[in-house]
Amino acid sequence: MAIFTDDSPVGAPRQRRSAWVGWILLVGALVGSFGFAMVPAPYVIEQPGPVFNTLGTVTFDHKQVPLIEIPGQKTYPTSGALDMLTVNVVGDREQSPSWFEVAQAWLDGSKAVLPIDSIYPAGTTVKQSNEQAAVDMQNSQKDAIAAALTRLGYTLPSTLSVAGFSPDSPSKGILENGDTILGVNGETTDSVRGLRAIIAKSGAGVPVTIAIERAGEKKTVEVTPQLSTDAKAVPIIGIFPAVSYAYPFDVKIQLQDVGGPSAGQMFALGIIDKLTPGSITGGAKIAGTGTIDADGNVGAIGGIRQKLYGAKNAGATWFLAPYSNCDEVTGHVPSGLRVLAVKTLGDSLAALKAVSTGASTSSLLRCPAR
Repeated sequence: MAIFTDDSPVGAPRQRRSAWVGWILLVGALVGSFGFAMVPAPYVIEQPGPVFNTLGTVTFDHKQVPLIEIPGQKTYPTSGALDMLTVNVVGDREQSPSWFEVAQAWLDGSKAVLPIDSIYPAGTTVKQSNEQAAVDMQNSQKDAIAAALTRLGYTLPSTLSVAGFSPDSPSKGILENGDTILGVNGETTDSVRGLRAIIAKSGAGVPVTIAIERAGEKKTVEVTPQLSTDAKAVPIIGIFPAVSYAYPFDVKIQLQDVGGPSAGQMFALGIIDKLTPGSITGGAKIAGTGTIDADGNVGAIGGIRQKLYGAKNAGATWFLAPYSNCDEVTGHVPSGLRVLAVKTLGDSLAALKAVSTGASTSSLLRCPAR
C-alpha cells in the first residue's frame, strides 16, 4: 500500500498531462484536416445539368414558349420526348470547389473531376469562355436547322464569317468582325468543321492564306496558326467562326442560358418530327446528345457520362450517343438505360424508327463491349 500511495502523487499528473496532450494533438489533426478539406482545389466538377425536351416548351424571356417553333409552316402533333442534356460545371478560376467537394465527386459515378485548365484554359476568363460557348450554341442551332431541312430535301446556301476573337488571337489586326471567309489555302469551306480541319492539316507555325470578302471587296490575308491553350493543343487561328444559311423559312430555337454545340443532333430531330406526319418517338422518352453539321454528321461531345445519368434521372429509356464517344460510354451506362450509337442523322432516324415501332434494334449500331 505504501508503494501505491507513494507513487500516486507522481503518476496521476503525468497521466493527466499525457491525456491532455493526446486530445490536443487529435483536435489539431481534425482541425487541420477540416481546414485542408476546405482549401480550394485546382479542379472543377462536371455533373448532370438541366434536361430540355426539344418537343416541349421552355421559359424564354419570362414567357412559356415552344423550344422549337416553326411559324408559317404546317407542323404536326408530336408525342413522347426528345431530350437534350446539359452538364453543370461547378467551379471556375475565381471560385473553385474545395478538396472536400472534389473528394465527394470522385466517389460519385455521375460526376467527373477535371483540371481547371481543361474547361477554362490559362489566359481565358470565364466571360470569354461563356462568349465562346454562346457562339458554339448559335452555330449548333444553325447547323441543326440546316441538317434537318437538308434531310427533308431543301438546298441551303451558306456562308462562314468572323464573329469574334479569342485572347491573344493571331488573327487580330488581320481579320475583322464580319469578314466572310471564302477559303483557306485554296480550299473552299462554308462550315466551322471544314475550317478547323483545314487549319489542323496546315499545322501551327505555318502561315495560311485566307480568302475573305470585306465590305464587298474580295482579298487574301495571311495568318499564322498557333496551338490552342486547352488540353487538345490543336492549331487555331483564334477566331469565333459563325455560319449562316439561307433558310427557305424561319425556324426558331428558343433556349436561354445554355451554351456549347452538343445539342445539335436533338435539335435536328425535333425539327424533323415537327415538320413530318406521325411521331418519330412513338411516344417513348428518348434522350441524346451530339454535335451535328449541315450534312448530318453527328460528332463527339464532352461530359457524356454526366449526360447519361442526366437522361436516366429524367426518365429516359433510350439514349442516342455519338459513336465517336463510345470509349467513354462503354462500361458507364446507368442501369435501365439503353444506348444506341449513331454516326449520322440517318442513323438516328433509323434508331428512332425501330424504337417507335417496337422493331428489333439488334442490327443497329452500338458501342463495342470491352
